[in-house]
Amino acid sequence: TLAFPGRNTGMLLLFSGHLPTWLQGVLLRNGPGMHTIGDTKYNHWFDGLALLHSFTFKNGEVYYRSKYLRSDTYNCNIEANRIVVSEFGTMAYPDPCKNIFAKAFSYLSHTIPEFTDNCLINIMKSGDDYYATSETNFIRKIDPQTLETLEKVDYSKYVAVNLATSHPHYDSAGNILNMGTSIVDKGRTKYLLFKIPSSVPEKEKKKSCFKHMEVVCSIPSRSLLQPSYYHSFGITENYIVFIEQPFKLDIVKLATAYIRGVNWASCLAFHKEDKTWFHFVDRKTKKEVSTKFYTDAMVLYHHINAYEEDGHVVFDIIAYKDNSLYDMFYLKKLNKDFEENNKLTSIPTCKRFVVPLQYDKDAEVGSNLVKLPTSATAVKEKDGSIYCQPEILCEGIELPRVNYDYNGKKYKYVYATEVQWSPVPTKIAKLNVQTKEILHWGEEHCWPSEPIFVPSPGAREEDEGVVLTCVVVSEPNKAPFLLILDAKTFKELGRATVNVEMHLDLHGVFIPQNDLEDETE
Repeated sequence: TLAFPGRNTGMLLLFSGHLPTWLQGVLLRNGPGMHTIGDTKYNHWFDGLALLHSFTFKNGEVYYRSKYLRSDTYNCNIEANRIVVSEFGTMAYPDPCKNIFAKAFSYLSHTIPEFTDNCLINIMKSGDDYYATSETNFIRKIDPQTLETLEKVDYSKYVAVNLATSHPHYDSAGNILNMGTSIVDKGRTKYLLFKIPSSVPEKEKKKSCFKHMEVVCSIPSRSLLQPSYYHSFGITENYIVFIEQPFKLDIVKLATAYIRGVNWASCLAFHKEDKTWFHFVDRKTKKEVSTKFYTDAMVLYHHINAYEEDGHVVFDIIAYKDNSLYDMFYLKKLNKDFEENNKLTSIPTCKRFVVPLQYDKDAEVGSNLVKLPTSATAVKEKDGSIYCQPEILCEGIELPRVNYDYNGKKYKYVYATEVQWSPVPTKIAKLNVQTKEILHWGEEHCWPSEPIFVPSPGAREEDEGVVLTCVVVSEPNKAPFLLILDAKTFKELGRATVNVEMHLDLHGVFIPQNDLEDETE
């Protein structure tokens, strides 16, 4: 933990530049932090034990704090002084924390291996509470001000999911909408859209929101034993956008991985000869649109945004031609020459798909059904399915964020890290998706993290506010820092220098002061 003894605010940072007086609250971020335990090392960067860190903005000052998530996984590993809980890219043998050997035959016994609660990817808001999340069925409640780890929640106790995304959506009432994969029932693999209410009825105040979780709808997997891997999904006013990509998890291989001495990551494979299928679920009827929409094989992790326009659903994603990204982050490749020697075989491409949900059913085979001004197409096939091709908005961006007030609505701006053939981000970018104009911020030896947009009070324009990013510096004599940019001009407003080592993180949230409980309560 990095905090001054006896103080609850954390370590005061030296700030240079202009700190907006209205910026009050906590930037809370999550990512892998510890990769060596005793004499053992994780194989993959994404396996590292979760390290939370935060920047608190209070009365014109910035405070820094970091703390490892005290998950069951963390506690077991630290107590044993070695890795004893398996992660996606690293198998632990044997595992005294849970009887994983008995679960290795899981497919036969209708279960899959019990996963880790090392929730290292993102932060989720549920009512007044905050949770560290990953892609398993476990999430961990945390205190956003002290970074203390609180209770563990198991989604699978309430809905039948074994895996879930770490990128949920929030509706206008604050309810959480998320997607998970259910592979409990042999031969009936499906994707579930589920809802976590933002509050519980007054008479049930002692019950948690999770006891009121409900399945909104289910989508059967096209391949019962090889469900699609997915990291996020899209949402519009009336639809859920789910992409079933040919990057698939082999359940039989997953169930026998421990016995075969391989990691779970080896059970994922990209089937480049397959199609990528688009599913649209009507949020009111909870039924899937019956028309079959598809495109060519691709791999995607991040949806950017989606919206409806004149009977079309428009959705923007970042896609790859293969699955080389994950392989880049095996720790044996993360050496001092990482940037020079490790090149992606597929550059991330920002693609806009335009899908006509309302179209002339008598349209000719081979005709383009898109009626919006775009180069994206949706061509009717003989069998009635519709083949979609995207408009390319730009190349070389990842970890996209938008002004969440425009989530599910027509929008202009994406904030993202800029990457080229190396997966290490070198700049921050602001893309105007309507004009394709891009603004950049970058400095030599700087690796910025996912940028987070914070609107200014009473903002009337989409880009009225600031962008926050944590910047790790690869030059040994320079300190990492928090960077604040004017979201409109992309000019630097200031930076807060962190005089301790700061880890490369993944995702996070900004929590306005109004949403934080009073420290004295």
